[in-house]
Amino acid sequence: MQSNHTKTKLRNSLRAVLPKRRWLRRLVVGLIILIVAATGTMYGIAQWYIHSQQSQPLQQGVSFIPDYAQSLGLNPQQTMDALTSIGVKHFRLVSYWSDMEPSPGHYDFSQLDWEFKKAEAAHAKVILVVGLRQPQWQPQLEAFMKKVIERYKDSPALQQYQLENEYFLKGFGQCTNFSRQRLVDEDNLVKRTDPSHPIIIGRSNNSIGLPVGQPRPDEFSISVYKRVWDANFTHRYLEYPQPAWFYGFLAGAQKIFLGKNMMIGELQAEAWPPNGQTIQNTSLAEQNKSLDAKRLKDRFQYGRATGMRQIYLWGAEYWYYRDVKLHDPSLWNVARQEFQGQN
Repeated sequence: MQSNHTKTKLRNSLRAVLPKRRWLRRLVVGLIILIVAATGTMYGIAQWYIHSQQSQPLQQGVSFIPDYAQSLGLNPQQTMDALTSIGVKHFRLVSYWSDMEPSPGHYDFSQLDWEFKKAEAAHAKVILVVGLRQPQWQPQLEAFMKKVIERYKDSPALQQYQLENEYFLKGFGQCTNFSRQRLVDEDNLVKRTDPSHPIIIGRSNNSIGLPVGQPRPDEFSISVYKRVWDANFTHRYLEYPQPAWFYGFLAGAQKIFLGKNMMIGELQAEAWPPNGQTIQNTSLAEQNKSLDAKRLKDRFQYGRATGMRQIYLWGAEYWYYRDVKLHDPSLWNVARQEFQGQN
């Protein structure tokens, strides 16, 4: 009797919430069923992917940008040494054209040379980023890329190339040429110059979809930024709501339909200052609103919870800056614990 009474109350509650017109009520109910079914399917794919990857080795690394370290008042070489000292064994390094070809045809590889030497000495592995997003232009772009690849392709530290960075994302950088054919040509150039190392291409953050067009790399990467400053509408910190399994779904759907793995190429692990301020002009208290030790630890856990086994964090220079310049070792201690625990 109680059960029938409960069902009646539930039906009455639904009738009170749903539209009065029958066709509109059916439409709303149909949409709810569709959303629940779609979410359930996405979650199921995510869980399949997460469990299928558990036996794969975990590879946590960092992006390292000497120019960024220097902009924070740090010695870039000391910064990289410090990162290897806490157990970082995987680096994502960039080949900035402005640093390495200061004038046409005149190359200066000194910066990337010492980065590779330090990686080799630490028995670390490197993903080397090449492409226009750094920025460059054709035909100078192709000549520059070929020089970079030929110089480092025999390094024992080199593991993979990343070609471009979120190529079709138009919200950042100085690039104005988003031609797919240019990306195909760059992919062919890398394969011709060094066919022995796999190629990664980065896809955009948060987008549902499959990268079905050409070129087809060996692997895709994705960027994950969780907490940013919303300068357009709310003028406050915005925490993206996607659970970790959402990225597991993206990786799983890609694996099912394309047969390609996915990695996290950039996992946000630095503060995002408000109103376009620089880190140096932002108080420590304000920085902590964006990223503190607890959030950094949660960020490592979030990355692993996606199921992806290659995870590269963005902001390692910032951890060291907080330690040696602001005398706040909280982030550095979290990073040490994570990397040494992994090793």
